[in-house]
Amino acid sequence: MILQALKEYYDRKPDLAPFGWEQKEIPFLIVIDSDGNFVHFEDTREGQEKNRRAHAYLVPSLGEKKGGGIKANLFWENIEYMFGVPVPTSSKPNPDPERVKKQHLAFKGRIQALGGGCQSLIAVRRFIEADNAERVQKDPLWQSVYSNNQNILISLQGKGPITDDPEIRKSVQDLVVPQENIGVCLVSGALEEIARLEPPIKGVYGPDRKAERSLVSVNNEVKKGVNAGQTPAFASYLKSKGNNSPIGRKSSFCYTTALNHLLGRDSKQKIPVGDATTIFWAEKPVDLETQAVDIFGESKENDPDRGVKAVESLFLSVKNGVYAADEQQTRFYVLGLAPNAARIAIRFWIVDTVARMADKIVQHFEDLQIIHRSSEKDVFSLFRLLVSTAVQGKSENIPPNLAGETMRAILGGLPYPQTLLQATVRRARAEQSAKDKKTGKPIPNVPYARASLIKACINRETRFRNPQIKEELKMSLDPSNTNIGYRLGRLFAALEKIQAEANPGINTTIRDRFYGAASGTPVTVFPTLLNRLMPHHLAKLPKAKQTFFNRLLQEIMNSVDGKIGFPSTLSLLDQGRFAIGYYHQTKQFYTKKEFKSDESHTTNEGELNHE
Repeated sequence: MILQALKEYYDRKPDLAPFGWEQKEIPFLIVIDSDGNFVHFEDTREGQEKNRRAHAYLVPSLGEKKGGGIKANLFWENIEYMFGVPVPTSSKPNPDPERVKKQHLAFKGRIQALGGGCQSLIAVRRFIEADNAERVQKDPLWQSVYSNNQNILISLQGKGPITDDPEIRKSVQDLVVPQENIGVCLVSGALEEIARLEPPIKGVYGPDRKAERSLVSVNNEVKKGVNAGQTPAFASYLKSKGNNSPIGRKSSFCYTTALNHLLGRDSKQKIPVGDATTIFWAEKPVDLETQAVDIFGESKENDPDRGVKAVESLFLSVKNGVYAADEQQTRFYVLGLAPNAARIAIRFWIVDTVARMADKIVQHFEDLQIIHRSSEKDVFSLFRLLVSTAVQGKSENIPPNLAGETMRAILGGLPYPQTLLQATVRRARAEQSAKDKKTGKPIPNVPYARASLIKACINRETRFRNPQIKEELKMSLDPSNTNIGYRLGRLFAALEKIQAEANPGINTTIRDRFYGAASGTPVTVFPTLLNRLMPHHLAKLPKAKQTFFNRLLQEIMNSVDGKIGFPSTLSLLDQGRFAIGYYHQTKQFYTKKEFKSDESHTTNEGELNHE
C-alpha cells in the first residue's frame, strides 16, 4: 500500500524526473570543446558562503546504491571516477590508488558502451581518452573541485550540460529498456524487469541526512543452490536480494523518486520531529498536503505567525465545510520514517480521507486549548510540545520514538501515548525548583506548553474510554471539578499564593520543596502545609485577604473531607490533574475578578499577585 501510494504520487507529478533520470545538485561543470579538449571548470553554486547551493541538473540515474562496490554514473561523477586522481577525505584519509584506477576505468567504460555516435558523444569520448589530469589541476577552480571530492558534470562549450543534448538523452533512454529477470511486479501487477536493488533514498532525518538508505531491502545471496547471505530465513525459496520481494525496475524507480522528492531539501510536505521524519501527500492535489507542515512545524523567523495562521485557516475550512464535498472520498497519506543503519524504519503509516484527517488535526488543537497570557501564542508546533517534555528543553533529549507515537496518535484520533504524559509530569516534578539563570527568579514548572499537553493527554484518554465525555478538564478554572488530584493541585497553588502574599518578593516557595511530593504522595505533605505553615503565613495578611483565602480554601477543601482525606499516592492521570488544577488556580490569581469580604471590603483578585 505504501509503495503503491508513492507510485500514484509520482504518476500525478509530471515535473518529477523521467524513468532512468534524476535531479541532482552538482556543484561544478567541466567544460570541454567540440574536439574533447578541456576548457575550464564552472562553479554552479549560488548564495552566501555557508549557504551556497549547487544548481540541480537532470542527469542519468545509476538506479541503485553504490554501497562498497565500484559503480560509475554516466557523464557525471567525482574526481576519482572522472580523472583517476585519489582524493583524501575525512572519511577516507588514505585512498587506495588501485581502486581509484578501477573507478576511472568503470567511468570510461560506461561512456564507451553507450550506443550512438552523435558529435556530442564523440567529443566526450575523446575527452575521457585523453590524459587531462595535469591540465585540470592548473585551473583556478581546481582546489575547490578537489576539496571533498566534489561531483562534476561534463558540459559542452557554448551548448551546456552534455545531458541536455536530445541525441544523448535518446541514447541514455535506450539503456533502460528491460533486459532480463522479467516477473510480476508486486506494486503495479504488470510484467516488468525485477529490480535487484532499489535506488537510494536520502533526506530521512538522522545523524547523516546525506546517507543513502533503502526502504525495501533483503540482505541475502544464493550461491551454488544454498543461501550464502546473513539472513537465511529470506532465502527459503532460494531467491536472492530483490527477488524476495519482486518489484519492477520502473515501479521501484517511481516510488523512490516520489519519496526522494517528498524528503527533499525543498519539500513543503515533510516535517522532522524527534527521531522521525513525517511526510504528507494525497491521491490528488489538496491544500492540506502543504498546510500540514505549517500546522505542525516551527514557524520561520521571518514569519513567526505562520503556524497560527495555518491552524486558523484549517479551523475555518472545517467549520465552513470546505472538506465536506469532494474531499470526503480523497485519500490522504501520512508516512513516518526513521533511520535504521542502511535501511529506513517505518514509524507509522496512516491512511484516511482528507476530511477526516482535517477533523482529527482540529481535534488535536482543540484538546490543547487552555488559558494563557494574551502575549503567548494560541498554538504550539509539535516540536515545541515535545521539547517541553525533554530534559533541559533540548530536542536531543526528547524520549526515543515519542515524536512518532505522538504524531500517530494525533492523526489516528487515538489517545496520546502514556509515555508522553509520563514525560510531561516527570518534567513538572523535576523542575519544581527551577530558576532563571540570569535573574534568579523562579521559572514555572507547569508552564503553558506543559499544561496544554497534560490537559490534552487526559481529555483524549477520558474521551477514548467514555465517548460521551467530550472534555474532562476545561480551558480555565473549573470549581465543579471534584477530582482529588485536581482539587489538591488547586489547594497547593492557593497555599503557595498565601506564602507569596505573606512574604513579598520571595524567590523560594513551597513549590521548590514540596511540589513533587504533594503531587505524588499528598498525605506526606499537606497535613504539614495546612497545620503548620499556612496559619503562620495567613496571620501576616490583612483581614480582607485572610477572609478571601479562608473562603477559597474552604471551597477547595469541600471535596477533601474526612471521608476522602489525603490519599497516600496519586495515579499518573491524577498527577496530571494535579498539575492542571495547580496551573488553573495559579492563572486565576492573575484574572481580574471582584469579590466582597464580610466587611464589604472590595478588592481585586488580580492584585493578589505582583507579576
